[in-house]
Amino acid sequence: MAPTERPIVFLHQIERQYRQGDATVDVLKGAELAVWSGQMVALIAPSGAGKSTLLHIAGLLEHQDAGEVYIDDVPTSHLTDTERTRIRRNEVGFVYQAHHLLGEFSALENVMLPQMIRGMTRNEARERAAELLSYLGLKERLVHRPAELSGGEQQRVAIARAVANAPRILLADEPTGNLDPHTSEHVFRALTQLVRASRLAAVIATHNLDIAARMDRRVTLKDGRVIELQ
Repeated sequence: MAPTERPIVFLHQIERQYRQGDATVDVLKGAELAVWSGQMVALIAPSGAGKSTLLHIAGLLEHQDAGEVYIDDVPTSHLTDTERTRIRRNEVGFVYQAHHLLGEFSALENVMLPQMIRGMTRNEARERAAELLSYLGLKERLVHRPAELSGGEQQRVAIARAVANAPRILLADEPTGNLDPHTSEHVFRALTQLVRASRLAAVIATHNLDIAARMDRRVTLKDGRVIELQ
């Protein structure tokens, strides 16, 4: 990583609070995180520490109470909802523990949809979707619906869908959490291949310490702050 290179995503002094009855819970308190192109960052923290909140704020799904989220050096806190939606659609890919595939559509169609929503023609979307799915080892499964796919295959379709619009940022929340160890390994390798090939800035929340150990950096959340782990 060149010293002069700017991070793709930079969370600066992020504050986030929630109301629980009469009490206020401070989830994030001055959290800072920078992620560069081609870098995989493992986010390891216990349930309730704020991992999902941090990912949602980084992906502009949720507003912080204070601080700033910079996407490619552009501050986002004062953008309109339309502008935030445009950035999410074009710059950010999301992968969740549950794959959230559309059951009535094939694997190919699930990956085509976000591209067509963005304005790509059906033929262009089909070509890119087939290329991505084949790259992830699903060449023989293009026309299968989610119910006809294994858990690992479904998650690889979800990864292909997340990167279909060539985002610069990939945010994954426990992407292998529902999978057995062998399948987790297969999905993680596929995810790593895509990050390296596409030079994505990736933040991956995980409880799997073996997988975390193979990423470029490991961070945790403690008292609402991001702490770098060795």
